[in-house]
Amino acid sequence: MNAETASPVTVSERAARRIAEILGAEPGPAMLRVAVTGGGCSGFQYNFALDDTKLEDDLVIERAGAVVLVDPVSLDFLAGAEIDFVDDLIGAAFKVNNPNATSSCGCGTSFSV
Repeated sequence: MNAETASPVTVSERAARRIAEILGAEPGPAMLRVAVTGGGCSGFQYNFALDDTKLEDDLVIERAGAVVLVDPVSLDFLAGAEIDFVDDLIGAAFKVNNPNATSSCGCGTSFSV
């Protein structure tokens, strides 16, 4: 899927640049897998991991050299979300702007729906 095609999950330009840098440093082909797992202080948490295997039912988002995978179960929680990258005084990190989250923890790594 390319940037011109509507996607249920989007990747900001900042995040795409950072993901492309990370993937480019890997010795072989790699993609970033974004998943929602149970846990965290609010009930669910975001999981970011490098993966070299695309599953048949994965959503594939490609932008500016970045390839992001989202599995169908996680997609239910991430529909309408934007994956962003922030670099500020407290540090640099990926941030998920998720309209489905009704609350989140103070550090922003877990959420509830």
